[in-house]
Amino acid sequence: MSDILDALRERIEHGGRLSRREAVELVQEATVHDLGELGLLARERRHGRQAYYVYNQHLNYTNICENRCRFCAYSKRRGEKGGFTYSAAQARARLEERQDAPIREVHIVGGLNPALPYEYYLELIRTVKQARPGARVKAFTAVEIAFLADTYGKSQTTVLEELMAAGLDALPGGGAEVFDPQLRQKLCPEKVSGQRWLDIHRIAHGLGLPTNATMLFGHIEGWEERLDHLEALRELQDETGGFLCFIPLPYQPKNNRLGGVGPDGQDYLRMIALSRLFLDNVSHLKAYWVMAGIKPAQLALWAGADDFDGTLVEERIGHAAGAEAPAGMTVPQLEQAIAAAGFSAVERDTFFQPVATA
Repeated sequence: MSDILDALRERIEHGGRLSRREAVELVQEATVHDLGELGLLARERRHGRQAYYVYNQHLNYTNICENRCRFCAYSKRRGEKGGFTYSAAQARARLEERQDAPIREVHIVGGLNPALPYEYYLELIRTVKQARPGARVKAFTAVEIAFLADTYGKSQTTVLEELMAAGLDALPGGGAEVFDPQLRQKLCPEKVSGQRWLDIHRIAHGLGLPTNATMLFGHIEGWEERLDHLEALRELQDETGGFLCFIPLPYQPKNNRLGGVGPDGQDYLRMIALSRLFLDNVSHLKAYWVMAGIKPAQLALWAGADDFDGTLVEERIGHAAGAEAPAGMTVPQLEQAIAAAGFSAVERDTFFQPVATA
């Protein structure tokens, strides 16, 4: 194994690509320390000791959803206790509660609510732009885009073009889960296929709309399914170059029908490191502190991650499934967490451009 590691170190230093076979060998034989060392090497080659964060706010506009994903603790059926949908005015009020904060990104995702008219989604984007004219809007997963196209008889391209005209700046990466069709039937049979998720992101990239990508891991998948997922993302990125960031999302096992225990700390760090090594064409890798926990996210910076996400303010989806991290962090808290891990905090915008701060 030492000869393989030495060869990979040399290749990483020169920007070489990890093959599928080498990735399999690493996950089967390398220790978490070996993987972390390689991940850090690849990360430092790109970003040095900088670690990014964004001053953002999450807006989960509805939890009414016609899908019933087995791992989801957030969704409600129409009429079910605890269900909600924000009007545009209520969404504006949520944003205005933080009017004095220099929010640079508003992240909008929700359930698939068949009671909402198509115009609602355009008005929601316009409302956010009016309330936060200086912020970028990252909104609606590929699953939501497919739902809008199917429900309102529009093409996916038209939906994206009309949302962009209303002010959409980027797509989040949610809804990817794990692409394997057989596992998807067990996890989220009502949800669009992994291939359709990829197709919608391909269309977005072709329109000049950048996107993120995710994978939900640590439930019933194995490393083969994880590598299939990463390989599909790498191939699409080779084709379009449209992915800004990859976010490995550790499964949260509480309050849902799937149950289980979720990934442990070593599995999380191995996933971070392998993602950094395999996705050589995706510039940024996020340690999503909300679902990983603050301390594991700090360790992830040493295993290949370069982004610590952001302030969030009010995250609902991961917390519904038992995430134990805070629902939001202040900028000083984020910067302290990054500095305590041994990295230099850099505030960024949605497109990972550093922003000037006073």
